[in-house]
Amino acid sequence: MSQSSAAPAIAHNKPPEILSLIGDTPLVEVTQFDTGPCRLFLKLENQNPGGSIKDRIALSMIEAAEAEGKLVPGGTVIEATAGNTGLGLALVAGAKGYRVLLVIPDKMSQEKISHVRALGAEVRITRSDVTRGHPEYYQDVAFRLAEEIPGGFYVNQFGNPANPLAHERTTGPEIWEQMRHDVDAVVVGVGSGGTLTGLGRFFNRVKPRRGIEMVLADPTGSVLYEYVKTGKLVESGSWAVEGIGEDFIPEIADMSLVTEAFEIDDEESFATARELLRKEGIFGGSSTGTLLAGALRYCREQTKPKRVVTFVPDTGNKYLSKMYNDFWMAEQGFIHRPPHGDLSDLISHRYEAGEVITVGPDDSLLTAFKRMRDSDVSQLPVVDKSGRAIGIIDESDLLVKVHREPSHFNDPVSKAMTDQLETLPPDAKITDLLGVFDRGRVAIVMDDNKFLGLITRTDLLSYLRLHMPKSSMPPEREFV
Repeated sequence: MSQSSAAPAIAHNKPPEILSLIGDTPLVEVTQFDTGPCRLFLKLENQNPGGSIKDRIALSMIEAAEAEGKLVPGGTVIEATAGNTGLGLALVAGAKGYRVLLVIPDKMSQEKISHVRALGAEVRITRSDVTRGHPEYYQDVAFRLAEEIPGGFYVNQFGNPANPLAHERTTGPEIWEQMRHDVDAVVVGVGSGGTLTGLGRFFNRVKPRRGIEMVLADPTGSVLYEYVKTGKLVESGSWAVEGIGEDFIPEIADMSLVTEAFEIDDEESFATARELLRKEGIFGGSSTGTLLAGALRYCREQTKPKRVVTFVPDTGNKYLSKMYNDFWMAEQGFIHRPPHGDLSDLISHRYEAGEVITVGPDDSLLTAFKRMRDSDVSQLPVVDKSGRAIGIIDESDLLVKVHREPSHFNDPVSKAMTDQLETLPPDAKITDLLGVFDRGRVAIVMDDNKFLGLITRTDLLSYLRLHMPKSSMPPEREFV
């Protein structure tokens, strides 16, 4: 377990002012989408200090634990999460002076792990390939640590009543006032269930006669959509949207509040979130796309005007390397390039599109090294001024040249590159590609003298995974 030297031993008497900025987020109307006869509004929860709606429940759960004596000065806040709940807890509990320990599944992005660590949280990495009951399942590990650590408080967002209470006391009243007491439907997702339950309770109280519809937008693969439609729990599938969707019914989720549900697949979610940024300038995360897509479907089905609210649950800056990255989107099959039916379909970065990081033969080895580091690659094609690939240089070539005399970093690339290239035409076969890999090389795809791009083992594996039958893919879920 990593220790954070920045975490103080006792809680502060007065928390930082930043915590007072949680909530009271703006509400804006969608104007650049077809919303049918409805008016659609977005609650911008990405404007919270920690960048997500989970700041609200973090503050609520920490303050409830303090009031109940479950969390005292010098205590440790423990939760199983690598998503926005973890970031919210790291912000709130850290600001109040508590030690924060987060149990994080090993599939979580490095950006999120780095973010919680920067906030002072300690991190325990555990396995993501196990389920409830296994000693290394992330929630079981967190529960056990809370039992073992003196003063440990296990937050348990999925069963903590202060979670929905945050939305009943803050989010709901804010929407009610911002919409001037005129709301017909609210579109939500379910991760822990706090938003659905809290808002449902509040709106049932303030508008009991006509009621306000609670509409669920759920990722394809989650069990919640099918549960709403049939009352049955089915086996969960796989989805890439983060923060919403479940393979079980959370303890605090009152699914009886849901009046309608829509199932949104990953591709539609990502495309909708990207479109929201382009058209409205609103930078939301992957679940934003799911909620907006569900809200648009709901609105377009209506025959009478309605006032509808949904959320931008978190900021898009956590997804720059995924949903907002064209190469990741293409690799995952969410952006579809026109197929050529040959090896060029395996090229992830195409030279003619300006997607390949290259180096020139007269550039210095230091330039080559910096480009490798900046682009997180271990090799670069060497391309001359005419656009012809004349060599390749990798980390081993650099090391051989400079390990005895670092001044050789100033030497030209042409002195260290390999010019014995393994080139293949686009119409070559997969077996030809495997032969190149067997010889320890990467394949340079050339159409006559025209350089098209590189194919690595990773490119081939990604291509094969993308064409794997979906029925044989193992279930996968995200964590909140």
